[in-house]
Amino acid sequence: MNVHRLTGAASAVALTVLIALTGTGAAHSAPRPAAGPAYVALGDSYSSGVGAGSYQDDACKRSAKAYPALWAAAHGPASFAFTACSGARTGDVLGKQLAPLTASTGLVSLSVGGNDAGFSDTMTACVLDDDQACLDKIDTASAFVRTQLPARLDAVYDAVRSRAPRARVVVLGYPRFYRPAADDCVGLSETKRTAINEAADLLDSVIAGRAAAHGFSYGDVNTTFKGHELCSGSAWLHSVTFPVDESYHPTAGGQSGGYLPVFTSAATR
Repeated sequence: MNVHRLTGAASAVALTVLIALTGTGAAHSAPRPAAGPAYVALGDSYSSGVGAGSYQDDACKRSAKAYPALWAAAHGPASFAFTACSGARTGDVLGKQLAPLTASTGLVSLSVGGNDAGFSDTMTACVLDDDQACLDKIDTASAFVRTQLPARLDAVYDAVRSRAPRARVVVLGYPRFYRPAADDCVGLSETKRTAINEAADLLDSVIAGRAAAHGFSYGDVNTTFKGHELCSGSAWLHSVTFPVDESYHPTAGGQSGGYLPVFTSAATR
């Protein structure tokens, strides 16, 4: 037999044994998929995860069950900066949350505007006072949303785009709180519940409009929260709770079932 053929055969056998022993080969040596984009999560309590539990800090109540943390755990971004904070207004996002944004940031999520419009004071009035006091508070908040909030949102969106020029930016809205025409709903009157839902729709429409004007994606969470509002029998929102700051915020189910799918879909469009 030809010596060169013997040598080649021996080499082939040796290579086969080596592959068997070490587990190496083409299937194993293929490069790993690249990590997902560098991700920064900005915003208020609906993004930090107030109401979901498993808080990682006391001040901002960032939750391991909030949609940004859930998305990061599932998708393995190149980096993850979670600066969303309970109680944040547009000015807080501008002044305290934007530092992680850079030219290499690939994905940004954001919810903000509700606190600027006086969300907490409005809900307090609607829970504790009569129908007219609730409606008056909602009227004041709605006037702010129409006339002053757009410029505040523009300032935030401009700053995000300036700092992260190539990022996909997903702006999340707020869910309606109550199932419409829930006759068996205990607590707030139908008048109050209807007005609160209408105010939430107005807030969402303004946020969606300003997001679109900046070329950002908008995530409408009413698509997933439908059937899971308060008085639905399967609520993904807290009613009045103790501690009170979790009132009218998504539960862990609201984050995973309401916010996460909407964000995931918008992040990949």
